[in-house]
Amino acid sequence: MSENALQTNVPWNIYKKISFRFFFLLLSLFIILYNNGAFPFFYYVMQYPAMMLESLIPWLSEHIFQSDLKIHTSGSGDTSYKWALLLFMFLVSVVGCILWSVFDRKRKSYNAAYYWLIVLVRFYLAFTLVMYGAIKVIKLQFYDSSLDRLLTPFGDASPMGLAWRFLGFSKGYNIFMGIIEISAILLLFRRTVIVGAFLALAATAHVMSMNYFFDVPVKLLSTALVVMCLFILAPHFFKLYKFFVKYESQQLERMYRPKYKKRWHFILVYICKYLYIAVSMLFLFPSLMTRYKTYGDGAPKPFLYGIYNVESMKVKGETLAPLTTDSTRWKQMIINYSGYVRIKKMNDSSANFTTVFDQKKKELLLKSTDKDSTKYVFNYNVIGKDRLILSGLREKDSISVSFKRKDLKDFKLINRGFHWVSEYPYNR
Repeated sequence: MSENALQTNVPWNIYKKISFRFFFLLLSLFIILYNNGAFPFFYYVMQYPAMMLESLIPWLSEHIFQSDLKIHTSGSGDTSYKWALLLFMFLVSVVGCILWSVFDRKRKSYNAAYYWLIVLVRFYLAFTLVMYGAIKVIKLQFYDSSLDRLLTPFGDASPMGLAWRFLGFSKGYNIFMGIIEISAILLLFRRTVIVGAFLALAATAHVMSMNYFFDVPVKLLSTALVVMCLFILAPHFFKLYKFFVKYESQQLERMYRPKYKKRWHFILVYICKYLYIAVSMLFLFPSLMTRYKTYGDGAPKPFLYGIYNVESMKVKGETLAPLTTDSTRWKQMIINYSGYVRIKKMNDSSANFTTVFDQKKKELLLKSTDKDSTKYVFNYNVIGKDRLILSGLREKDSISVSFKRKDLKDFKLINRGFHWVSEYPYNR
C-alpha cells in the first residue's frame, strides 16, 4: 500500500498540527468525562474527579457567567450542567492548544500521538455502540408500549414519547438497528477500521437525526459520536471522493502503527488489547441481561397486570353516575408496574398510588403518592379471567368498585399484525 504523512516522517503543516492539538485535547477530555458506560471500569477511576467538577463548574457558572447552575440527576444527557461541562472542555482545549503550539512549535509531526488518539476514539465508539446495539436487540431501550401509553391520546404524546412508541413497536426493527450498531465492533480491529467507521457513521447519524427531530435529550452525545466517526475517516476523505464521485481507482493509506523494539512488547500489547475486549464484553452482556429481566420486556408482569374499566362504583352505599365531569368516580385502573397503580377519573384526571397486595388475605392497600396521602384499604375478588371487585374503605367511607379487564388485543397497534399482501393501505 502507498504511504502518506501518517506513516512516514514527512513534516505536518501548521494547520494540521494546530487542528490535531485541539482535537487531541477535546476528544480526550470528552471521552474521559463523558464515559457513558463505554469503558465499564472507568467510572471508579473518575468518581472523585467528577465530584470535583460538579463543584467547580457550578461555581464558575455563578461567578463568571452570573448563572445559577443546578445539577439534576435524570436520564437526560443534555442538562445545563452537561452543556456547561462541554463549554469548559472546549475552553480548556483552546487554551491548551495555544500553549501547546507555543511550547512545542518545533515538532514536525505527531504520528504516534495521532495513532493512540485514534485507538482511544475507536474503542470509545465501538464499546458505546455495541452497548447501545445490544440493548436494542434485547428491547431494553425501546420497550413495548406501556398500558399508560396505549391509553394516551395520540395528540398528547411528546415527540420523544412518539419516537419511543414507534421504535418500541417492532422487535424486528430493534434487532436491525441493534445489528448495525453492534457491527461497530469492527472498529476494534485495524484491518476493518474503515468499514467499521462507515457503519458507525450510518448508525450514529440515524441516532443523531432522531434525537434532533424528535427532541430526544441525547443530542450532545450523539453529535459527538458522529464527529468521532468523521474524525476517523477524515484522512481518507479526498480519496473516497475521487473513488465514489470521480470513479477513479484509489488505494487507502495504511494507518501509522508504532514500531516496537522488541517482539514481546508487540505481543504484550495485543494480549492486553484482546483481554480487555473479552473482559469488557463479559462484563457488559450479563449486566444487560440482568437489567432486561429486572425492568425490560423480560421482567415478570405484576400481579393483576392490566387495564381495568370501571363498570360501577359505590361510595357510602350510593352508586355514582358515570358523568364525564365527575372528579370522584373512577373510570379506569391501570396496573402496569409492580408496586404502583394509576387511577383515571371520569373527568380524565388521574391519581397515582403505591400498592401492597396480600394475596393470602386477598387485601389491597392503596396509598396516594400525592401530598394528601389518601389511603384505600380493599378486599379484592377476582371472578373468572376478566372481572375484579374491590370493596373496602377510604378513611371511614365505604367504597365498592366493579371492574372488567380490557382485552389488550382490542388495540389496533397490537392486533394488526404483518401482511405481505395489502389491497389498500391500512393507515389509521
